[in-house]
Amino acid sequence: MESFLDTLWLKTEAVVQHIKALLDAAISPLNALGPAGAIFVLAFLTVLLAKFFSKKFNTKRYRLLKEQFQYWYNLRQEANSCADPEKATLLKRNIDQAELNRVYYDYFFEGLMKSLLTTYLPLLLMLAYVNEAFQPSLLLERFGRAYVLKVPTFSGEPVLLGGVFWFFLSVLFSYGVCSLGKKIVSKAQTRPHSREKT
Repeated sequence: MESFLDTLWLKTEAVVQHIKALLDAAISPLNALGPAGAIFVLAFLTVLLAKFFSKKFNTKRYRLLKEQFQYWYNLRQEANSCADPEKATLLKRNIDQAELNRVYYDYFFEGLMKSLLTTYLPLLLMLAYVNEAFQPSLLLERFGRAYVLKVPTFSGEPVLLGGVFWFFLSVLFSYGVCSLGKKIVSKAQTRPHSREKT
């Protein structure tokens, strides 16, 4: 068993090294942008990929649990908003609270697993790649400096940003740009409809 695990580990490591070599070759044109530009493009593409995966890939179980949860939730809201207290009490008795709780927790857990696979896994994998490909020694070899960005401060000592920190900032900025773009597109789509009505 131990020899099997050693062999499996060596094969996994070889596959990871091949994937890293392919990624290095694929992003080599981005090196013209410098380390900050290359990392930003990688972060932005990863965010777009994660958003695509999270939107397009829903399991059948996730969709079923969502429908069940919406049914029970709407039934509960209807019972709570009923003006007649007797009718509200009768409706609440018909709602199986245990079933509502079970569906909610199953729906929540399925959504969490979906998020882990479609959103967080691509980000973590790219973070691992950035950590490996933009190490200070490799940055020094490729770009002639051991940092990604130098930020001036009031004290005169500049703050040197590494690849991982810049990746985090780029991911946050990319999510901000995506949400801003989504708002702009939704406003642009609602404007023609409002003009047609008037």
